[in-house]
Amino acid sequence: MFRLKHTTIAMLAVASAHIGMARAAAPEAVVTPLMTKALIGHPGEEALMITVTYPPGAVDPVHRHNANAFVYVLEGSIVMQVKGGKEVTLTPGQTFYEGPNDVHTVGRNASQTQPAKFIVFLLKKKGAPVLVPVK
Repeated sequence: MFRLKHTTIAMLAVASAHIGMARAAAPEAVVTPLMTKALIGHPGEEALMITVTYPPGAVDPVHRHNANAFVYVLEGSIVMQVKGGKEVTLTPGQTFYEGPNDVHTVGRNASQTQPAKFIVFLLKKKGAPVLVPVK
C-alpha cells in the first residue's frame, strides 16, 4: 500500500471538483452560418441565416439579438421565451419570433437525451454581433 502526500490529495480534490463542474455545465449550442446578404434598398442592413443545434440538455445564456429574429424548428423540441412573454415549447415546423428590443430569457433543448436543430433568419445592422449577452 502507498501513501499519498497531503498536497497530492488536495490536488486530486480540486481536479475532481473541476471535473464535476464540467459535467454539471450544460452543453453549448452549435451555430453554423449559412448565408449573409446585404439588403438592397436598406443600406447598412443585412440578412443572416444560421442553423443552431442544441445538444441534449443545452441551455442558452440570457441574451438579445438587436435584430428581427425568425426561428423555424427542424428537429427535436426547443423551449423559448422572451421577457414579458410566455414560455413555449416548439416542435418541427413551428416558429418563434424575437424583436430587436426583446430579451431572450429562455432558450433550451426540451430534451435531455435528443438533440434539437433550428434555423434562425436575422435582419440586423451590417456587422452587428449575432448575440449580445444580457446580465
